[in-house]
Formats: sequence, C-alpha cells, structure tokens
Amino acid sequence: MTELLLLLILAISIALLVLLAMLLGQNVAGQLETLRGAVEQSLERIRQDNSARLEQMRQTVDEKLHATLEQRLSESFKQVSERLELVHKGLGEMQSLATGVGDLKRVLTNVKTRGTWGEVQLGALLEQLLVPEQYAKNVATRPGSGQRVEYAIRLPGREGQEQVWLPIDSKFPLEDYERLTAAQERADPAAVEDAAKALETRVKLEAKTIREKYLEPPATTDFAILFVPTEGLYAEVARRPGLADFVQREHRVTIAGPMNLSMIVNSLQMGFRTLAIEARASEVWLLLSGVKAEFGKFADVLARTKIQLQSVANSIDQAETRTRQIERKLKDVEALPEPEEQPAANVVRLPQE
Repeated sequence: MTELLLLLILAISIALLVLLAMLLGQNVAGQLETLRGAVEQSLERIRQDNSARLEQMRQTVDEKLHATLEQRLSESFKQVSERLELVHKGLGEMQSLATGVGDLKRVLTNVKTRGTWGEVQLGALLEQLLVPEQYAKNVATRPGSGQRVEYAIRLPGREGQEQVWLPIDSKFPLEDYERLTAAQERADPAAVEDAAKALETRVKLEAKTIREKYLEPPATTDFAILFVPTEGLYAEVARRPGLADFVQREHRVTIAGPMNLSMIVNSLQMGFRTLAIEARASEVWLLLSGVKAEFGKFADVLARTKIQLQSVANSIDQAETRTRQIERKLKDVEALPEPEEQPAANVVRLPQE
C-alpha cells in the first residue's frame, strides 16, 4: 500500500507538472503574439509618419519653386510687354515728327545743334527703355582717360567686378546724307555712288573714333554702339553692302537706329531679368540644400530605427528558440510511460491492522 500511495503521489505530481508546462507555453505564446502586434503597429506608425513628412517636404519645395518661378516669369513678361508698348509709342511719335521735317531741317543746319539733338534723342530713348540706375550720361569708360561718351549702359559685372559699361555714342552725318538724298532725287547714279561712298567713309571713321576713345575691356564691353538718330539715315547705312559687318568686325562697333536700339536695349533688359531669376534660383538651391541636409539627418534616424528594430527582431528570434527548446522538453515529458491503473479517484484506502 505504501508503494501504491507513492505511485499515486508521483502521478499527481507529473500531472501538475504537465499542467504547469502547458500554462507556461500558452503564456509565452501570448506574450510573443502581443509583442509581435506591438512591433507591427509601431512599424506602421513610423511608416505613416515618414510618408506624411516626405509628402509635406515635397509639397513645400514644389510650392516655393512654383511660386517663385511663376512670379518672376510673370513680372518679366509684363515688363517686356510694357517695353514693347513704349517702343510702339515711340514709333508713333517718330511718325508724328516726320510731318515736321522741313522745320527740323532748318533747326539742324547748325552742326552743334544737330549733335545736341542726336544726343537728346538718344537720352530720351534710354529714359523710356531703362531705369536711371541702368545707364549714365557723360561717362569716362576708359580708366585714366578724359574722353567721355554721351551715354553708357551699366551692365552687371562678374567675378567680383562691380559693373561693365556699354558705350553708346550718337552721330549725325547730315551733310553726307543730304548729298545722297539729293542725288537720289535727281536720279544721278554717279552722284549717288559718290555720296554713298562718302557716307560709308564717314561711318567707318566715326566707328574707329568710338573704338579708340571709349572701348577698354574688361572695364567696358568688347563692343560699342554707334547711334544714328533717324531711320532714313540708318536705312542708307544698312543698305551699303558689308558696311555693318566691316564696322563690327574691324572696330567692334554696332550701328543702330532708333528702332533696333530699342530692340537691343530690350534684349539687355531680358538679360537683367535672367540674372535676377538666376539669383532667385540660387536661393531655391540653398533651400534645397537645407532640405537635403535635413533629409540626411532623417536617413540617420531611419538607420538607428532599423538597428533598434533589428535588435527587437533578434530578441523575438531568441524567444522563438527558447520556445522550441521548451516544446522539446515538454515533448519529452509527454513521452514518459503512463502510470498503472489506479483505484477510484479521490479514494485512499488505509491499510488494516
């Protein structure tokens, strides 16, 4: 009976151990499942937060770029339209002036008066097309020289240079032009040719003078502008074959009348606007550089997060390994031989004396 009692106690102990092992396995599995769910929720929140931050940064950059470019381009097109309207208005005024050619001819008989008139017209055109800060009058464009050009356009310099001057000098060879027009009216081919050659020689001489007096790169541009104040005179100069090319090639001087001077100045205006847009573009690049630096920091945070998540994953793997070891131990317990058949449950018979 004593052995039977011991076997009964041993069976009860084994049952309790099996029950305890089963409860322990369920508790570990539940904890692992809870931990896995928490990790997955954390990863999902991190992913959503990262996506929201990236989208916010992208929208911020897009909005700033779009707003800056749209504003600058709108201002540029608006100013170009205004300049074209001014040019059109100037052409209308030139047509009105053509009706008083007779009176103007009497006024321009004096050489000094004629030169002053050309200078005044040049100044009026520049005043219409540019702001006062973009040009100057009576400028000594060559350093150390006392020669002063009538007008010069102030261009922005590069590599530390404050400014670069574009000299513009007005010339009005009225006598040569009058002889040419008179010969044309008489239908005298020989006189027309002689007068045209004289006008060509005069233009070449004036271009050479402008080059020698006013051009001095890099303080100035490598070319200057010879302004003729009437479209008729400009047409006669442009009509001479190869004259404009020769003057440009040999003396670095561009011949301009009132109309194409306006076009040249408008082109320079577009250059000014382009430089302004480049300056704003550099600011946008600085902004993008800041975003890039912040994104690099964000990448470091992600890397650290990845390391932490990897550590959690390693811990989970270790827990799974321990779980498999416990399961193997439990399987060994379940493989023990079953106890012999016992008396009725909960009945213990005492030995008789």
